[in-house]
Amino acid sequence: MKVTVVGDVLLDVDINGTASRLSPDAPVPVVDVGDVRRRAGGAGLVATLLSQDGNHVTLVTAVADDDGASHLRRALSGITVLAGEPLAPTPTKTRVRIGSHPMVRFDEGCAPAPTPACTREMVAAIASAGAIVVADYGRGITANPDIRAALSEAARRVPVVWDPHPSGSAPVPGVAVVTPNLSEAMAVAKAAGLDASGAGPMEAGRHLQEHWRSEAVLVTRGEEGAVLLQAAADAVEIPAPKTSVTDPCGAGDRLAGSLAVHLGRGRALPVAAARAVEDASAFLGAGGAAALVSAVGDAPAAVRKRPSGDGERAVVELKGLGLPSGHAMGLEPDGIQLAASVRRSGGTVVATGGCFDLLHAGHARTLAAARSMGDCLVVCLNSDESVRRLKGLHRPIVSQEDRAELLLALSCVDAVVIFGEDTPEACLDLLRPDIWVKGGDYEPEDLPEARLVAGWGGRCVTVPFHPARSTSGLAAALAKVG
Repeated sequence: MKVTVVGDVLLDVDINGTASRLSPDAPVPVVDVGDVRRRAGGAGLVATLLSQDGNHVTLVTAVADDDGASHLRRALSGITVLAGEPLAPTPTKTRVRIGSHPMVRFDEGCAPAPTPACTREMVAAIASAGAIVVADYGRGITANPDIRAALSEAARRVPVVWDPHPSGSAPVPGVAVVTPNLSEAMAVAKAAGLDASGAGPMEAGRHLQEHWRSEAVLVTRGEEGAVLLQAAADAVEIPAPKTSVTDPCGAGDRLAGSLAVHLGRGRALPVAAARAVEDASAFLGAGGAAALVSAVGDAPAAVRKRPSGDGERAVVELKGLGLPSGHAMGLEPDGIQLAASVRRSGGTVVATGGCFDLLHAGHARTLAAARSMGDCLVVCLNSDESVRRLKGLHRPIVSQEDRAELLLALSCVDAVVIFGEDTPEACLDLLRPDIWVKGGDYEPEDLPEARLVAGWGGRCVTVPFHPARSTSGLAAALAKVG
């Protein structure tokens, strides 16, 4: 999907280390620095996450000409950045962590800044987007009158999700949804005239939806989920999946970006909001922003594999494709993020698909052949419901969780993506592999996915079919044994 992110970029610096002694100068821990990681924050984090999901992202922002900006540009490599002239240095947030525990944060240059300039290219990127995320971090980009006019016009045609900031600009009227957290919503609603005594997220959200003249307001409440308020509709409380969170940094950015994509794909707002909350929870459960690869030159974390036999390695269910949510993902990025990471590093992404109900030698040969063609292999796996529709009520024999775990036990499989539709087209559109591999005796151009894969410059490849090796034959043989 073509997504434009509009907002302020920050430089996030993570200093990670250990502490085993106190300083002789004062009773404070001495941190032995293990590594220093720099990554794009603010609107830059939103753009990074959306790009890792396989979207075509353009970032409309302002970037200074200083040392911090040079780190930002490296961290945003591969993303189209359209930047106006800022009138302030790069805002930098430096976090010191001991193990996984944040200890202190230093902010530099984060005060409100004068309104930066806007170019025709920036306005054009807003006008041509299929979905828009506004990540306002109070640095002035959303105050530019040309950008506000372009966003107002875009809101009439495409979903615009606005993530506000206490010191930022008010959302333009008509945006699809504004996503304040609870403290932001209460503060802005009180300033806008709400009697805060006894008021909660529903009252604040209703007040802000009218005050901002937005289509909806989604008030986020951390581990308690979110509340969705729409005009002429009942409030919808959205629970958050239970997850272990060590650092909530980036949750709002993950939610806003996911919400815009779900809306851009035509999903109803309550459904899109629920899935965005799930995406944000999964993001935090996987380590949040601190777990991201920080800058160009770092080894892609997505291609590091866990020890063989860990069934939670790089498995993801595609929400929105007919599957229940809540699959445990472990600590590594999912298959879509893996594909994006390998592609950014110049590698070749290979994908294949099927039911893989009973793994046999034919499957193993096909998968090994596919993996030999590139730098990672992602398997698109039919869900249980998808298999039933395709094969009948007696199938699958093995559940989707077990099928995924068995596939991941093979050294040639790097990730598994479970999809719920009858065909893998929607899954492929997210992965965008360089090579799509199928087993069989037909010509590659005859594959039903050939035109789709060719659309992003990929190609289809077939590997030889192995006779007398099939799931049906294996199932029949097992039935005789029983």
